[in-house]
Amino acid sequence: MRKILILTIASLVALPALAEERCNVDKAEWRPVEELKAELGAKGWTISNVKEEDGCYEVYGKDANGKKVEIFFDPATFEEKGSDD
Repeated sequence: MRKILILTIASLVALPALAEERCNVDKAEWRPVEELKAELGAKGWTISNVKEEDGCYEVYGKDANGKKVEIFFDPATFEEKGSDD
């Protein structure tokens, strides 16, 4: 019973963090995804897919070193916002 109570409390504490978006940018301020792809391509990245998640662009591909990546980018500034790893 105690274990269930602890897990319930832990999940309630985590809920606000899960609901929060990684990037909080008005859609009108988003730059086109093609610009992000071009910018990353110029740095030697290979992009396989880009999708919108948590208010960000989530990029799937390989970085300039050939390492597989899944990284979030701010849609207005293209600043890296981390990954799910």
